[in-house]
Parts: sequence; C-alpha cells; structure tokens
Amino acid sequence: MPTIRQIRQRIRSVNKISQVTRAYEMISASKMRRAQNAVSASRTYAEKAREVLTYVATEPGRSKHLHPLLEERETVNAVAVILFTSDRGLAGAYNVNVIRKTLDFMKHQTKPVRVVTVGRRGRDLMRRFGKNVIADFSGMGDRPQLSQISALTRAAMDEFLSGRADQVYVAYTDFVNVLRQVPTIRKILPIEAAAEERHGPQAVYLYEPSATEILATVLPRSVEVQIYQALLESIASEHAARMVAMRNATDAAKDLIDGLTLLRNKVRQSAITKEMLDIAGGAEALRQTLAGR
Repeated sequence: MPTIRQIRQRIRSVNKISQVTRAYEMISASKMRRAQNAVSASRTYAEKAREVLTYVATEPGRSKHLHPLLEERETVNAVAVILFTSDRGLAGAYNVNVIRKTLDFMKHQTKPVRVVTVGRRGRDLMRRFGKNVIADFSGMGDRPQLSQISALTRAAMDEFLSGRADQVYVAYTDFVNVLRQVPTIRKILPIEAAAEERHGPQAVYLYEPSATEILATVLPRSVEVQIYQALLESIASEHAARMVAMRNATDAAKDLIDGLTLLRNKVRQSAITKEMLDIAGGAEALRQTLAGR
C-alpha cells in the first residue's frame, strides 16, 4: 500500500494536470465560439453561390462544356483528396475519425489516390501508411490567410486541370453542434452541374454578360469558397472536440482526486489505528510488568 506522502504527491500531480486541462477547455471554448460564428456566416453564402452557379451551368439549352472545371471525364485514372486535420492533438477522436473515413474511402478506390494534407496529424499518418502525399499545407492556424486559401485552391485546380486527377474530393469534419461533428467526404471537382431536385417554384436569375464569361470568373472562386468552408467547418469541429475532450479529462481528474483523497484518509486512519494499538499494547505490557513486581 502506498504511503501518505506518495498519495499526497500524486494528488498534487493530478490537480496540476486538471488545472491544465481546465485551461485548455476554456481556450478551446473561446476559439470554438469564434469559429462557429465564422461557419454560420459563410455557410449561407456558400450554399447560395452554389445554387446560382448550378442554375447558370444547367439552364435549359446550355452547353455542357462551358468551362473545364465542369468537365465530367468518362475515364477516371486518378483521384485527389484534400484531407483536413489538426496540427495538434488533445482533440479526442477528431483526427482519428476523419482519417479513418478517408482511408476507408481510399480503400474502395480502384484508381491511384493523390493526397493533399492540411494539418500535421493527417500528413504524418498518411506518410506512415505509405500514401502518396503530393502537397502539405499545415500550419494554417485558427485564422487562415487569404494567400493560404488561394494556394490550396490553386493546388486542387491544378491537379484537375492538368489531368493528374480526374476527380477532387475534400475530406473534412462537418460541424453540426458542440457535441456532434460528422466526418464528411465531398466531391468538389468537377463541379456538379446537375440541378438538384426541388419541390415548388424555383428561382430564376437574370445575369449579364454571357454564362461563359460569368463561369470563367466565378467558378474558380466557387472552388475556393467550398475549400474555405470545409476548412472553417474543420476548425470549428476541432475546437469543439478539444473542448469536450478537455472537459472529460478534467472530470476524470476530479474523480481520481476524490478516489486518492479517500485512499489517503483510509491509509491515515489505518496508521492512527496501528499507533493506538501499539500504545495500548505497550501500556498493557508495562502494567503487567509492574504487577509482576
């Protein structure tokens, strides 16, 4: 059985760890609220932009070859995946879930898969598993710069336009709420030109100049918006997962401290009882010695 001193040292250690996890929880909560606001602000714009582009690209009588980013290739020779993970750990199962889903997606592909990683965790694991990592954009942080997003978008479009990949997907974690984040894989290239089935009246848009000129300008920006939205969803999901993980760690530390405190009291009580028995035994021996005289 450990001594009281050893138990006290362990209680102090666990208490220090709980202070660290509590601090991480508060920091992640603050960052998560900011990221959640960014996701909510950009999600509506991304969905509306996609709706308008779908209308322009699929208007009745419109040619199917308005822009190279809309080209559906008959033969798929290679696939590219942009994988969004975090640069740091302590985020529960956040990284594991999206990496597992990506690996499962890659396993079901019959053609070579080229991987672009955003985040050190995904980069390191993909290299460890022997996957073809062609580019890495780690270190973007919580507030990515426009230049970083543009570089990532250019890399994705270059893969498609050069023919090195006939389809480009993003693998990210969709932020639903604080307690639920869903690993998601979605195709971004070629841009889906099929109109979505809707019920009720559909919006009609008037635009100028021609559809070709509009798409030439807006389609690359649309790809950038989709990648940026996936990044924002991933950032919000990361902080939410880390906040929950740190809260669970703090609660576990408190439970451990309670258990150690109970053990310390039992050990101390056992030591006091033993000392009392020793004193009683010594007194009885002294009494018998004096009575024998």
